[in-house]
Amino acid sequence: MKESKQDHFLKLYKPIHDRFERFCRARVYGDMEFSDLMNETLLVAYEKLDTLKSEKAFLSFLFSISVRILANSHRKKKADSEQTQDKLIAYLDVNANTEIDAEVYLLHRALALLPEAQREALILFEISGFSIKEVAGLQAASISAVKQRLKRGRAKLTEILTFESEYKTGEVNYE
Repeated sequence: MKESKQDHFLKLYKPIHDRFERFCRARVYGDMEFSDLMNETLLVAYEKLDTLKSEKAFLSFLFSISVRILANSHRKKKADSEQTQDKLIAYLDVNANTEIDAEVYLLHRALALLPEAQREALILFEISGFSIKEVAGLQAASISAVKQRLKRGRAKLTEILTFESEYKTGEVNYE
C-alpha cells in the first residue's frame, strides 16, 4: 500500500518539529507571530513536497521557505509604510514583565542589529542546535567562514548588549 502525501509529509516533519519551531521563534521576533510563519511555511512545503530532492534536506527545505516568507513579509511591510518605534512597541506583550522576557527581547533586538549572515549563523548554531558543518551547508559557505561569522557575531552581540546594559544603568563613559 502506497503511503499518502500527507502521511509522508508528517513522517518527515514530526522528528524535526522542535528544531523548526525554535528556528521560527528566533527568526520572527517582533515581525509576526511564529505560529503564522510555521503554518505558512508548512502549507507551502506541503504543496511543494514533490520538489524536495532528498528527505535528508527536509529541514533545510523548511528553513529556506520560511526565510523567503519572512523576506516577502518584510518587503510588503516596507511597501505599505515605514513602521515607527511606537508601532513596534504595540507588538510587545503587555503581560511580559519577567526579567527573562526582557532579556530575550534585548537579545532579539541585538540580533536584529547583526549582519544577516552572522545573525543566521548564530540562530542556526546556538538556538536551533545545528552543527557548524550543517550551518555551512545551509549557508552555502565554508566551515571556516561559519566559524568566523559565529565569532564575530558573538563579539558584536557582547558589544551591543554590554553597551545597552551600561546605558540603562547610566554608567556609559563617552570618552
